[in-house]
Amino acid sequence: MHISDLPIVNAVLNSLSAVFLILGLIFIKKGNKIAHRNCMVSAFLTSSLFLVCYLAYHYYAGATRFENPAWFRPIYLTILLTHTILAVAVVPLVLLAFNHAFRERFDKHRRIARWTWPVWMYVSITGVLIYLLLYQIYPQKH
Repeated sequence: MHISDLPIVNAVLNSLSAVFLILGLIFIKKGNKIAHRNCMVSAFLTSSLFLVCYLAYHYYAGATRFENPAWFRPIYLTILLTHTILAVAVVPLVLLAFNHAFRERFDKHRRIARWTWPVWMYVSITGVLIYLLLYQIYPQKH
């Protein structure tokens, strides 16, 4: 694998995280706590692996810039800004939700998960969208 392969790897990891999040929600609504737990742990692992790959890519490849089309740049930057802020914010939320679940404090887990899940889902989906915008829809010179 080459460093230039990491953006697609990152998009796949974000996609997998979103799938696990959706399945986790479905399973808990059906009362299947074990499947829910397994999906949420899988979402955590794929998100963590994404972070490692993302940091490695930007360490070696440097920053990426969205330049063209110029008319779309403000929209892209808005998506990127919200994605980045929420990606940072979701980390303590996820850790708190996992901590409550691990300690079997399910009432507290439920309260924090109601906020954590949509933020985590938004971050996962916008991560894929950012990849598509940078590398597929409006390929930039890297």
